[in-house]
Amino acid sequence: MHASITAAYLARYRSAAAESPVELFPLTGAQRRFLITRRLAPQSRTDVVPLFFAYPCGTLDLGRLARAAAAVAAHHPALCGGFATVRGTPVLRTGGPSAEAARIAVAPGGTARAALREALADWPADGPALRLLVAADPDGDEELLALALDHAACDEQSLGLLTAELGAAYERDEPPADGPDPRALADYRQAVELQLAAEDAAGGPAAQAHWGRRLGGLTGAGGGAATSTGMLTERLPTAGGAARGAVFPALLDAVGSALHRLHGAARADGAARPETGGGPLALGYPWGGRPAGAPAALGCFLNTLVHPATSGPVADLDALADAWWDDLDQAGTPFDEVVRAARTAGAPWSGALDGLLTMEDLHRRPPLVLGGTPGRETHLDGRPLAAPLAVSASHGDDLLIRLAWDRDRFPEADARAAFGELLAVLRHHLHARPVPVPQA
Repeated sequence: MHASITAAYLARYRSAAAESPVELFPLTGAQRRFLITRRLAPQSRTDVVPLFFAYPCGTLDLGRLARAAAAVAAHHPALCGGFATVRGTPVLRTGGPSAEAARIAVAPGGTARAALREALADWPADGPALRLLVAADPDGDEELLALALDHAACDEQSLGLLTAELGAAYERDEPPADGPDPRALADYRQAVELQLAAEDAAGGPAAQAHWGRRLGGLTGAGGGAATSTGMLTERLPTAGGAARGAVFPALLDAVGSALHRLHGAARADGAARPETGGGPLALGYPWGGRPAGAPAALGCFLNTLVHPATSGPVADLDALADAWWDDLDQAGTPFDEVVRAARTAGAPWSGALDGLLTMEDLHRRPPLVLGGTPGRETHLDGRPLAAPLAVSASHGDDLLIRLAWDRDRFPEADARAAFGELLAVLRHHLHARPVPVPQA
């Protein structure tokens, strides 16, 4: 029986923590992935989770915004101190609030969107964890706010908490504390330790066998980060009632169809490796939440699951959903263990994802109200991606679908054709008999 990756990490962490003059926290599997990637490839970009809001010009007080950011960060250990590597072991080192607010200058002839995009791409390697960046077009009547976080410090469940707390702190405008109180530190440590215990337990032989069966056929099409990207968007009617349960399985099939459409076009042009063939591609999606019994601590407790995306559409969405449910039974298996299982089963797969799928329930996140004004949420195209193709679905009053792709790898015409196929498959499934969905 192989040693658990999580258990090996914890042994190194305990050794480093025992000799540290300051308190160190262990990292979840997702946090370690983010930090290790940065250390191994210093030229790579920090994974950032941004939200963008538009306000009428003159709404935002930068000083007040800075105090609010520091006040929010001071309550959460994940937003204090900083991530570090101690004796080769990634950890969170305790400290004061790690936050900033800044106004970003817009170059002559430039736009606020371009200025924010460039500022986010130039994220400092060692923090801060929370940044509030403001920019405005010289002749515009709105200013844009980017609320952005180091992904190692937050996940989707954290965003609603942050928007609510930031609005309240902006309203109070009180001096921030020096850092989290002892109770917050204890809650965060408990949440992370419970997460690590769950990850250790989820890496056993049954999980290895499951992921080996599911992912042993991955082709390793050549995923990886993208820096020059484009975006396409479409709004569909919201899926209500029982149909709501069909959305995520339908998205898995629809995004798989788009992936194969893109890679098939690239093969026809000679731009993709011939060994990719038409086999399954690695479609990653975040899943998970706080472990049972864990405090509701802000942090990064998600896991990246991998779906073997085949060319679609599938004839029976129920069968795809059943396989997905089986995957969710093993959802706690750390990503590194999943990669090891796939490679042991014969997959020539490095772990690089061919595509990413994220889905957010907007009802879980309140609007960001600053100075009595709710921000109008917007989106920025052209941002770097962690995979050649990424699809985001936001489910609120409607279903907003955004497809972003690597312009250096795929021509725009091919991306548009793939997006058309994605939407056609999605519409087909959402008009079919819905299937139930488990809750994250």
